[in-house]
Amino acid sequence: MDRKISRPGVASRRRAMLGTGMLAAALPAAAQTQTQTLTPAPSGQMPTPGPLQVASIGSFHVGGEVRTLTGLPAREVRMTATGPVRRIEVNGNYMVGQMYAQYVKLAAPKARHPLMLWHGGGLSGACWEDTPDGRPGWQSFFLRAGHDVYVSDAFERGRASWPRFPEILPDEPVFRSLFEAWRTFRFGPPDGFDLDPARRRPYPGARFSPAMLENLGRQAIPRWASSDAYVQAAYAAYLAKMTEPSVIVVHSQGVAFALRAALDAPDKVAAIVAVEGTGAPDPATVDMARMRNIPLLMVWGDYLDQAPWPAYRVAIDRFATALAAAGGTVELLEMTARGVTGNTHMLMHDDNSDEVATLIQGWLAAQGLMKT
Repeated sequence: MDRKISRPGVASRRRAMLGTGMLAAALPAAAQTQTQTLTPAPSGQMPTPGPLQVASIGSFHVGGEVRTLTGLPAREVRMTATGPVRRIEVNGNYMVGQMYAQYVKLAAPKARHPLMLWHGGGLSGACWEDTPDGRPGWQSFFLRAGHDVYVSDAFERGRASWPRFPEILPDEPVFRSLFEAWRTFRFGPPDGFDLDPARRRPYPGARFSPAMLENLGRQAIPRWASSDAYVQAAYAAYLAKMTEPSVIVVHSQGVAFALRAALDAPDKVAAIVAVEGTGAPDPATVDMARMRNIPLLMVWGDYLDQAPWPAYRVAIDRFATALAAAGGTVELLEMTARGVTGNTHMLMHDDNSDEVATLIQGWLAAQGLMKT
């Protein structure tokens, strides 16, 4: 049964039906007293191809602070293979903690607010631009759906730049192998991985092509386990720079950052679409009522019984239950509950990525976030 968790009195204003079936809210029993069944509403529509009417394209860096290093020995470095050896002074002042964002603004946007795409762990904003098999990604989808779209690289990813370590961050970066991506992103069982793409054995019906694993690996970026404070501060600066609230579509590791940012600055967030989140703030340590006016959609794929995903969902479901109890609007889009199987952790890269995005777009429209 498809259901919605909402605060009293908003069901008539927030019709969140997606397609011909309702959203399934599979939250713990504590939240079920808040559950209401919805009346069907139109789903999102697949954007039509054609030229985009763009008003401007630009980018900026935001956030960060100056950190000073002292007491380190100078380095003797040959900067090019045939160049002279140079003495590099390592001590000095460094910018640390900044992030990068690129925007594409439409000439006539149909959405009421900008849409931000926040990436997950070990990835950058490139994951939203195109799929590993060469199709247009969700950046293009949501532009064609009428949104001004911002794609960002968080601190220590992509164009946001690395920090020095162990002087700035105390630990070494974590690198993700092809096998780790295969297993953790639920492309197939651990014993189904092979270096030869033709010999890989994915989960039955998996919608991520095994032959595209190397393409995904090409965009992998090392990440730190000790950078959360810097990342959170940069996202706060990012939202503060915006002149109006934004819709945040966020994946995996980024979900916890988005939820915390919304709690800290609820006036800067119009809605959150949490795609396969791996963590969330502890409701016991925050004022959940601060998010009661920010609708939250949680999106999940298939094969969620595989480790470590049951443990990841505990924090997400706990947060959702607390937000519903505080009077917030919380909805669950579980693809398998709609009869759509085979989606992996990388829903934006699966072969039905446009179908998933269309359902998300329908939900955004149902929240009154589109002009027409």
